[in-house]
Amino acid sequence: MRPPLRPRSLRARLLLWLVALHLVAIAATVWFSYVAYGRLVNSFMDDQMRLVADSHATHHRPPALDATTRDDALHRGSFVVQVWSADGASLLASSWPGLVLPLQEGSGFSDVRLGSGSDDAWRVYTAKAGSQADAPRVQVVQNDGFRRQRIVRRALFESLPILLMLPVSLLILLLIVSAASRSLRAVARDVAAQEEGEMVEVAVARVPEEIAPLVSAYNSLLGRLRKALSTQRRFMQDAAHELRTPMAAIGLQIENLRAHVPAGDAVERFAQLESGVRRAQHLIEQLLRLSRQDAPAAAASGPVDVAMLLRDSVGQLMVLADQRRIDVGFEGPTVALVCAPPADLRSVFDNLIDNAVRYAREGGVVDVRLHEVDGQPVVDVLDDGPGIPPDQLQRVFDRFFRAAGAAPGGSGLGLAIAQAAALRNGLRIELANRADAQGLRARVILPRSS
Repeated sequence: MRPPLRPRSLRARLLLWLVALHLVAIAATVWFSYVAYGRLVNSFMDDQMRLVADSHATHHRPPALDATTRDDALHRGSFVVQVWSADGASLLASSWPGLVLPLQEGSGFSDVRLGSGSDDAWRVYTAKAGSQADAPRVQVVQNDGFRRQRIVRRALFESLPILLMLPVSLLILLLIVSAASRSLRAVARDVAAQEEGEMVEVAVARVPEEIAPLVSAYNSLLGRLRKALSTQRRFMQDAAHELRTPMAAIGLQIENLRAHVPAGDAVERFAQLESGVRRAQHLIEQLLRLSRQDAPAAAASGPVDVAMLLRDSVGQLMVLADQRRIDVGFEGPTVALVCAPPADLRSVFDNLIDNAVRYAREGGVVDVRLHEVDGQPVVDVLDDGPGIPPDQLQRVFDRFFRAAGAAPGGSGLGLAIAQAAALRNGLRIELANRADAQGLRARVILPRSS
């Protein structure tokens, strides 16, 4: 199970990791700059405090001190100079009298906090006592909060280039990922556009090196699939061709035996035998058609007049229609031209009209109409047969599937052959039970460009 916070997009993952990497780099830069620059600032400021204190400690009398305000001390980092008596009991002079900070014991640097606020932390340097007993003591004070602000400001300034580089890096990454994904989308379109009968390998040179093994594995699988389909198609063609000759010979023998069949039960059994042979011959022809449908599609030589092709299909099936006393009519007020192989279009319409004639009631009617529905050219084949149960309308396109109550003699391949031919040429077949009368409506939706 995928973690809930883990993005599915590779681009989103790369962006997330890049942002995290930049944030870590910024944090590391801030910390390193804070430590390094802090040492530099503290060392520099401490040296300055020592020099100021030592320069004032050489005076035997309290010197005149430049006045320092609170704002200067807290926000500008000005030194506060205090001159104490030799015993440290009294403050002789101070550049900021408002700072109440006693003389520290001993000499050197110390940190003093007068309160809990950031402005109450002070860095103090107390000069050593002079060689003379009455020499004054000098103490220099600087606000420690000012130092920290300078250090933090400098550390943040050092990380500013990385922060500014973040959107630039994200933009560059987006461009790189988009360029790589374009090649992947092109490969995906090529794969999706491939037909079952004409599968070609995908060029490995078009994809990134990291995706090349996947494409190579797909090409290998495609080759095995192509070989398996070719073997299956060749077996079906060979089997159908081998069966065609003996079944034709059996049909001729049955015709020759018809006159020698005695009256009675033998006639009925002979009729069943003849029906079974005809069904076997029809199944063999359907298998041959199916094997041709699975073969690579032939290129269309030019636009095909659908109305003329429908008339030929109706005329070819008139023998079967006359045997069952079916009235077959054709109506074609619409002119439709389709760019598809004529054999594929005949396969679609022949199977649909043949089914309609076979399943229409004895002495019934089959109508073939070429017209437009909402501006779309369609061909409707209508019969007055029993129709198809609604739950089986889609299953009848499966090979060798026959709906419940289907008439004898069928093979369950006609609609599968018609569907395969329609899909490979941009047509769509819809089956529905008629709402105006009993029977089935088979609708072929032609391309709108027709």
